[in-house]
Amino acid sequence: MSEAGNRLSRVKISLKVVPGASRDAIAGWYGDRLRVRVGAAPQRGKANAAVEKLVAHALGLPSQAVRIVSGKTSARKQIEIEGLTESDIISRLGPHQRE
Repeated sequence: MSEAGNRLSRVKISLKVVPGASRDAIAGWYGDRLRVRVGAAPQRGKANAAVEKLVAHALGLPSQAVRIVSGKTSARKQIEIEGLTESDIISRLGPHQRE
């Protein structure tokens, strides 16, 4: 997932998103998916924007470093994170845990 040369690393991870939650939170790993809860409703991209902002904040990155690349209208999404390695992401969000 890292790219060679001067280009920043880009890592894709899978999410399970719960929109309309009582609060925004990273709920941990569910198998190989990161579970994310956001208070925003799934209307006009509000929940997607909240997911990108929440994950970026949790990783200590600017919000533009995280973007949804698939599943924009689904609870199952894939995001691309720029600027960190996969091991950096896991260390900041916690190890994969099966629930």
